[in-house]
Amino acid sequence: MLKISTAPHLNSPLSTRGIMGHVIIAMLPLAFMSIAYFGISALEVIITSVAGCVLFEYLISRYLMKVPNSTRDLSAVVTGLLLAFNLPAGMPIWMTLVGCLIAIGVAKMAFGGIGKNLFNPALVGRVFLFISFPVQMTHWIKPDLFHFMNLDAQTAATPLGILKHMDALSTASQHHLPQYWEMFVGYTGGSLGEVSTAAILLGFIYMLWKKIIGWEIPVYYIGTFLIFIGIHWLLTGETRYEPMTHILSGGLMLGAVFMATDYTTSPMTRRGRIIFAIGCGFLTYIIRIYSVYPEGVSFAILIMNAFVPIIDMTCIPRVFGSKERK
Repeated sequence: MLKISTAPHLNSPLSTRGIMGHVIIAMLPLAFMSIAYFGISALEVIITSVAGCVLFEYLISRYLMKVPNSTRDLSAVVTGLLLAFNLPAGMPIWMTLVGCLIAIGVAKMAFGGIGKNLFNPALVGRVFLFISFPVQMTHWIKPDLFHFMNLDAQTAATPLGILKHMDALSTASQHHLPQYWEMFVGYTGGSLGEVSTAAILLGFIYMLWKKIIGWEIPVYYIGTFLIFIGIHWLLTGETRYEPMTHILSGGLMLGAVFMATDYTTSPMTRRGRIIFAIGCGFLTYIIRIYSVYPEGVSFAILIMNAFVPIIDMTCIPRVFGSKERK
């Protein structure tokens, strides 16, 4: 018997829990590398962040919103991992929990839960912590491969921090920059999720294989940034604008692969996702080059999150059978 129902008529064999499960698997190499480089302090941040996000979502959904337990879809685990990857090793437990509360309570559940939030929860938590506790959020521990205890960890500047404060007329600072291969495998200072470009690429390939995300946002995001920073470097000739160092260090790869691709906070159409990614890349370039802040990925993605409703309205796909867009 022919059954007629309301749209949408397309469905996917993957549930929300299944999609989040694949995202978690994609982030496991990054979690392993962060623990390998930063030891117990990294493991502590990851466990605290994941447990805090799950706990706050459970308490809010059950006792404040009085709705069925939403932690079973694993989205809180994904938020916890992403928040941890945006924090430095050794972040105090109570500060991490504050970030979890802001990410889940303010950026996610206050909007109604998964699928209804306007901004990426992990990035909201990260930015709140950065504004509230700038000293702790910029205390970078020097990586020490497989020294798991890491009790006497030394601090080290990030490559972006070195570039930001590099004297344009002096080349002395260049000797403090890590080699490309060090930034690729992760032997540089920074947040947990910035340690290894190789681990991020493994996760990217896995999610493409499982068709969890498309290639458009990461490729257009990084490509747009590369074009603008490359032109700036060619015009000035200054080392601090060297493109590959900017791409391999900081949160660019992490943001482009795992956070800008978030289903809820990114556009629905392919054309919209391309516009969104180009905006993220351009804003990241502007913030890194012209502000006092050496990073820029978190702010760029959050700003473009605010434009997603407008992008979706202007990129409505053509109605089947019509010659004009609706």
